[in-house]
Amino acid sequence: MQVILLERIERLGVIGDEVKVKNGFARNFLIPQGKALLANDKNRARFEAERDAIEARNAEARAKAEAEAQKLEGVSFVLIRQAGDTGQLYGSVTARDVADAAEAAGFSIPRTGVRLDHPIKAIGLFDVAVRLHAEVTATVQANVARSSEEAERQAKGEDIVASLQAANQEQAQEQAGELAEAAAERDESDAGEDEE
Repeated sequence: MQVILLERIERLGVIGDEVKVKNGFARNFLIPQGKALLANDKNRARFEAERDAIEARNAEARAKAEAEAQKLEGVSFVLIRQAGDTGQLYGSVTARDVADAAEAAGFSIPRTGVRLDHPIKAIGLFDVAVRLHAEVTATVQANVARSSEEAERQAKGEDIVASLQAANQEQAQEQAGELAEAAAERDESDAGEDEE
């Protein structure tokens, strides 16, 4: 199906482009959301008559999104989640979670604008792209931790997962040492009984 784009669509085209798309994509997404018009003579004439207004509306929306992106760029959102000692989360952090954290901090990010290639499933600092407009993207940071103290330590640059693993290894070595001492004491007491 041929459509005329009313705004820039990623991987498709810019305002005024006439592109061929699948029928379902046009009928279920582009046309109902006002992102495109069916390409026919009547709509071509309508688009040309309204082109200046459409472009002005797009420029205004882009300017508003750029202002929001400047405020948002580099901001870090703390997401507290339960996780195991290896840093694996019991669940995951999704685009919705990032959008909710931003909203709680006073920013307005559309959930559909948060770009996560895959859910976050471990403790750490993650860069997340946020698309505020078809032509404006900002990068925020998701600080995923088990507590606010861990989040602060991560923000300062500490690798929490490495610290957890080192602490677990140290504890395991202590326990192994204690067991070895207990075994040595038991062997000595057994040897003393054998002599008597």
